Amino acid sequence: HLSRSDVFAHREDMIFILVMPAVLNRRFEYESSFVSALADYAWALGGQLYLSASRTYSGYDEKLLFRTKQLCEEFNLKMVATGDVFYHIPERRELQDVLTCVREKCRITDAGFRLHANAERFLKPVEEVHRLFKKYPQALLSVYEISEACQFSLDELHYDYPAEINNSGRSPLEELEYLTWKGASAFYGKEVPEKVVNMIHHEMEFVRRMDYANYFLFVEDIVSEARRRGILCQGRGSAANSAVCFCLGITSVNPMKFDLLFERFISSARNEPPDIDVDFEHERREEIIQYIYQKYGRDRAAIVATVTQLHQKGAIRDVGKAMGLSLDTINKLSGSLWEFTDEWFEGARVTESGLNPNDPHLKKVLSLTEQMMGFPRQLGQHTGGFVVTNGKLTDLCPILNARMPGRTNIEWNKDDIDSLGFLKVDVLALGMLTCIRKAFDLCRNHYGKELTLANIPQDDKEVYGMIQLADTLGVFQIESRAQMQMLPRLKPKNFYDLVIEVAIVRPGPIQGDMVHPYLRRRNGEEEVSYPSKELEEILGRTLGVPLFQEQAMKIAIVAAGFTPAEADGLRRSMATFKFKGMVNQWEEKLVNGMVAKGYTVEFAKRIFRQLEGFGS
Repeated sequence: HLSRSDVFAHREDMIFILVMPAVLNRRFEYESSFVSALADYAWALGGQLYLSASRTYSGYDEKLLFRTKQLCEEFNLKMVATGDVFYHIPERRELQDVLTCVREKCRITDAGFRLHANAERFLKPVEEVHRLFKKYPQALLSVYEISEACQFSLDELHYDYPAEINNSGRSPLEELEYLTWKGASAFYGKEVPEKVVNMIHHEMEFVRRMDYANYFLFVEDIVSEARRRGILCQGRGSAANSAVCFCLGITSVNPMKFDLLFERFISSARNEPPDIDVDFEHERREEIIQYIYQKYGRDRAAIVATVTQLHQKGAIRDVGKAMGLSLDTINKLSGSLWEFTDEWFEGARVTESGLNPNDPHLKKVLSLTEQMMGFPRQLGQHTGGFVVTNGKLTDLCPILNARMPGRTNIEWNKDDIDSLGFLKVDVLALGMLTCIRKAFDLCRNHYGKELTLANIPQDDKEVYGMIQLADTLGVFQIESRAQMQMLPRLKPKNFYDLVIEVAIVRPGPIQGDMVHPYLRRRNGEEEVSYPSKELEEILGRTLGVPLFQEQAMKIAIVAAGFTPAEADGLRRSMATFKFKGMVNQWEEKLVNGMVAKGYTVEFAKRIFRQLEGFGS
């Protein structure tokens, strides 16, 4: 919390509006303690301080305004007209009352004076404000004075990468190129394969054009620090599509072994910074977090917030309790809905719950619930999304101290950060990395073997024998019931089979009818065929069935004439529930493009239906 001394120390270029007490004492004056404190503020802040004036129709408006004007004259301050606004239109007063009951943990019938006496705390038109403060023209002039002084646009925020990222004396791009080629030579030797060379050149040109070199250097720095400390770490997600990330040691997906698509990672069409997620041992991740704070300072590094929103079940429970519904009724209502769906109560659904859809009180509850849906519920902390700036964070965004000691949070979420183009790196914790570390320690202590992530045997037949029997309890990624049911059917024999195993037990392949065709082809029960050589190159390893979003993008590019940016748009429409259904807008373009390239309409539509499954 801010103290009075904090306010005085940071008063430069600030405007302060003091919210006046809503009541007077028996002599119809402000309390002497308040007046004494006001004198201190007036002396320290002078013309930067305004006293608020509101008309709330409480019965004391005239007396309050008169006393406020007296204080303005006594301390040479200005009065400013305010609305004490809680909602934008009077009709929202009911919802405000319910929210008050939720906050106070009481029912509407017991709220009493905790609720406002009327519905006047709405955003009034300018004409109405002029009428209300006709006797106090200075209060109106102050409104215009403050609004003119507070001209601001988010476009004025300019993010700069931290200068400490690169201390080599080279430019950021030169340093990135140096580290990348150094890593490539260390892995491949003096003769780096031509395929990798071409990928690095392609990615470096993109990084140069988009000015992302500092971002890669920042991630490389924290990964290198983790390795210096002996902390296991591993890049995850779409960053695995980058040869640069591989050469920097951020990811371990060899570009020579896998057919990668860089545009799956970052694309100029998205106009947003790259997003690299790095997992660290969960017991030692805090060391990396504190390393970032120590290197850049808590005034320049912070973790992004998450804003939890109210959905149907939560809103029904909050409103139901506030409106005095019985717990049984609340349970019936909330139990008849799935969480995070777009469904809503129709009369039939209410009747199915054993309730009367014509009950006025119940109708009011459902109406208020619908209004409350989507409201922010609470501010939380992102699992590890870090933002680091060159200057102070307070110059760019609001911050607060986290509950955990030694941490700072930004009050904006990741979508806000992405929109403003701030650097964000996800410093995540993974328990399985800790398990692997402990397993390495046991192997060294008991068998004298020095194992690392790089030298673990990849093709141990006994291990795959256990996997084929679904003996995978506690094994990361393949321990769920659905995975354990699929393992004996797919019978993985190598690492790529495991990649397919993890990918195939997902809503996309299941909804797109890809699972059974793949299994039949794998077991020799169905012929594997390809309508063209170009699609065979894309789908060969998955037996003609598209199982990965990268394959969907390549099909769109090669077989339908999409640009990489358009293919990324298709991928994004399949990537997250926020865009659910948007994949349909690409159907016409994909089908027409494939037909123009000589594919049949039936085949093109079948491919689209399979890709559409990714939107599930």
